[in-house]
Amino acid sequence: MSPRFMKQLVHFLGAVLLLAGATGCKRAPSHLLQGYAEGEFVYVSSPLPGKLTKLSVQRGQKVDKGDALFALESVAETAARDEATHRLAQAKATLEDARKGRRPTEMESLNAQLKQAQEAMSFSLSEQVRQEALRKTGAVAVESIDKARSLFTQDKERVAQLEADIKTAELGLRSDAVSALEFEVKARTEALAKAEWDLSQKQQKSPAAGSVYDTLYREGEFVAAGRPVVSLLPPANMKVRAFVSETKLVTLHPGDAAKVHVDGLAEPITGKVSFISPHAEYTPPVIYSQENRSKLVFMIELRFEDADAVKLHPGQPVDVEFPHEP
Repeated sequence: MSPRFMKQLVHFLGAVLLLAGATGCKRAPSHLLQGYAEGEFVYVSSPLPGKLTKLSVQRGQKVDKGDALFALESVAETAARDEATHRLAQAKATLEDARKGRRPTEMESLNAQLKQAQEAMSFSLSEQVRQEALRKTGAVAVESIDKARSLFTQDKERVAQLEADIKTAELGLRSDAVSALEFEVKARTEALAKAEWDLSQKQQKSPAAGSVYDTLYREGEFVAAGRPVVSLLPPANMKVRAFVSETKLVTLHPGDAAKVHVDGLAEPITGKVSFISPHAEYTPPVIYSQENRSKLVFMIELRFEDADAVKLHPGQPVDVEFPHEP
């Protein structure tokens, strides 16, 4: 082997060792916990089936609370809402008519009959008085007086009957009939509310601000009841999961602050411990001994403010650092 080749080999090995040393310096310090970002998705669906007629968002789009997401075909629901509206209007009109009593023309007829009966009673009364005066002079028989008295009594009863009929007509239907119509109006009102709710469920809006993670159907496709059409990722639903050893678990508590180092960010973001799992992960299938207890790890979760949470992406690896070494 020539001296020149040996010299080149030494230089090459030195460069490799130098590179290895530099790479080793970039490794995360031993006190950092390895973890990853995870998102809790919100799957938006309709409780009713139908063809997807309008998809208002795309993957990666930012949405605010209340923004339209999608709409399903709603011909049947619109027809049901219109029918319920008409039936309610009909029930209300029937109830109002029942409370009013008889129609004006019927009341006019009863009042005219009462007037005639009153005039007849007045005439029969005067005839009775005249017959009684003639009886005192002996000009008429007793039967004439009895006939005049009977006619006056009939006319008087006829007037009382018509006055009672008019009072009854002014009252409308009986209270139990009116109550039945009131229940009918209530049932129609609830049916209309149900029809309006069904129609509203054919158009879904964003329940929270966030980003559209995925769209699961295309316009024109049929969507079964309850099947998600859009998945959202609100910032508040981002979290980081990391694992801490059993021996260092006692140093952590919910609410503890931690710094999360993310590749590409110059500064770490701050989160707080929101959950510490009560169960061990990767537990060896043997009885715990002093030796294998050190292999136990427990999962912890951290949450962030919305401004920091948007910097994370599901599945992204991160390093977690606590002020005190866990």
